[in-house]
Amino acid sequence: MDHLNAALARAGIDRRSAADPVEAVRSERVEAAELIVAYLDKIGVRHVFGVPGGAIEPIYNALARSGRRGGVSAVVARHESGAAFMADGYARETGKIGVVVATSGPGATNLITGVAGAYANSVPMLVITGQPPLHNFGKNALQESSCTGINTIGMLRHCTRYNSLVSHADQLEIKLISALMQACQTPRGPAHLSIPVDILRSAVNAPSQTADYTSLLRLKPSMVDLHAVRQLQGEIERAARPVFLIGNGCGEAIEAILKLVERTGALFITTPDGKGFVNPRHRAYRGVFGFGGHASADALLRAAPDLVVALGTGFGEFSSAGWCNHLLNSRLVHVDSCEENLMRSPMARLHVRGRILTVCALLLERLQPGAASNVVDLPETGSDLSNPEVTMHAPESFDSDATPIKPQRLMKELSRRFPPHTRFLADAGNSMTWAIHYLQPRNRRGARSQHRDAPARDARSGTASWLRVTMDFASMGWAIGAAVGIARGNPSCPVVCITGDGSYLMSGQEITVAAAEQLPVVFVILNDSAYGMVMHGQRMARAEPIGFELPEVDYRLMALAMGVPGHVIDSPADFEALDIDEILSRKGPTLLDVRIDREEVPPMFQRLKALGSIQ
Repeated sequence: MDHLNAALARAGIDRRSAADPVEAVRSERVEAAELIVAYLDKIGVRHVFGVPGGAIEPIYNALARSGRRGGVSAVVARHESGAAFMADGYARETGKIGVVVATSGPGATNLITGVAGAYANSVPMLVITGQPPLHNFGKNALQESSCTGINTIGMLRHCTRYNSLVSHADQLEIKLISALMQACQTPRGPAHLSIPVDILRSAVNAPSQTADYTSLLRLKPSMVDLHAVRQLQGEIERAARPVFLIGNGCGEAIEAILKLVERTGALFITTPDGKGFVNPRHRAYRGVFGFGGHASADALLRAAPDLVVALGTGFGEFSSAGWCNHLLNSRLVHVDSCEENLMRSPMARLHVRGRILTVCALLLERLQPGAASNVVDLPETGSDLSNPEVTMHAPESFDSDATPIKPQRLMKELSRRFPPHTRFLADAGNSMTWAIHYLQPRNRRGARSQHRDAPARDARSGTASWLRVTMDFASMGWAIGAAVGIARGNPSCPVVCITGDGSYLMSGQEITVAAAEQLPVVFVILNDSAYGMVMHGQRMARAEPIGFELPEVDYRLMALAMGVPGHVIDSPADFEALDIDEILSRKGPTLLDVRIDREEVPPMFQRLKALGSIQ
């Protein structure tokens, strides 16, 4: 037997001990819901987000028993869309699959916005929804959502990578494995299983004694087009002025990419969702290109560099500045592991398909070191947070002491006051625009997380982005739930959610989840009594001023009514008076009601051009 185990180990097959949660169920038939939780435990998922209901009661029973054993536990949201946002944030922070569960009918339909956002942002997610018992299908059962009722399986088909009804108990294990694999493999995204409650209660066969399905979830795409890599090497060697564009798919490869920047003496820019992987004070950095971006990044591409290497981006509206032809032209080389992304750049001179980390490693092996370059980080001296190489819109507002506090100055204070390992989230709307353009924490090198759910990586690498935004689908309120998911996945890092009053009025109840879970999330409400992006968009487009006004609300008092401490911020002096260390040491959230100057115009011109509102 020892020889067999050794041979299996060399072949990469893990013979688990009887203490293993999946192994423990092999010796007997088990309830289907228990099998699901056992698989989640084995692949390292620690938390399942959702809202309970009758059609998924067996799953919550299994989670209750698991939680008492110190295994997978339930985090109960206030609305199913908030639960999906939490699973999204958990997956982004931990690198594991996010799991969300909801009951049948309206529970499932409430999930759709959050699931669609995960689909658009390639976030791996397992979505489990309930159904009435199979024998009640077609009888107008309460909250029936099968093909004979309000067909939620059909609705979710358009925003999932895998979508199936489990109609027999013996299907469960293989469909669960298929869903997990589809969610985690390129292109990543949500996978949905709809399971009738009688199936969840059914006894199922124990898993196979020899197969190790869970190891398949750890597979990374290893195939690389070596011929294309050699072509890219030649392009870089011939380029006098190469530029790298870093996208959201570059997390695990960021250190290798920055070494390539140094090796080649190149300059680099990022997409809005790629900014969080880099130090914005890096001397070779020229800012964000796309939504909320910088004139310096746009100018770099307008200067017609002889080569632009774009890595890990799908060139959506936000990441391409509305499909700007200064980026999307024959100077472009597109590197990605995802065919869907590569298909969006037919004009590129070269496509390199493969794992970005592998491509960069091969290039570093082949490229000879060039002349010494000036790609070092700016010194951490003085109080100036800005990078002189990045052109900032309205820089005077960044330093303004005016009351009400300007949103630009708020971004400066958030950058200055919070520690290097803080995770910032910016919600859809003006919050996202201000954060992408102005948020620039000091050098984050060496900031590491020690929590078991989070990968032990530098804060600029892997899944550990310091700034997270939601692109493309861009749901308002996403950051509120996602902040809870990030904090639950990695409570050792401070989490700051930057959201608007419009988003908070939609999803602010999820702050009570942070309170229940004792998570030190700081919710920063940009309070301007308006849907700010709507208001400024109407003004800039000379449209009718309608529908943007919101009521004047004291969000501090609202938080206090929910048992959450809060502060009202009117001026930079008010923010300076905050004891950030005390706020971050609390076992629970804090709300900052920031009364911003609503007349400050965000850098959102590209969005209006894409809509055709302005020329």
